[in-house]
Amino acid sequence: MKYAVVIERGENSYGAYVPDLPGCVAAGESREQVVQLIQEAIEVHIVGLKEDGLPIPSASSSVEFVDVAA
Repeated sequence: MKYAVVIERGENSYGAYVPDLPGCVAAGESREQVVQLIQEAIEVHIVGLKEDGLPIPSASSSVEFVDVAA
């Protein structure tokens, strides 16, 4: 399964979250690190949902880049 992940760059770090998995977030010092950490966070999140007998949300979000005139 693939989930859309939003990665944001801060002043000194990167953050990531998964729109389809509320509460599933990660932060890291580099883009590469935050990608690794959010992948691990998704896996742990899904395991937790399964253990609690909750449904696994389907991946329904998508990403689109839009060109705009500035």
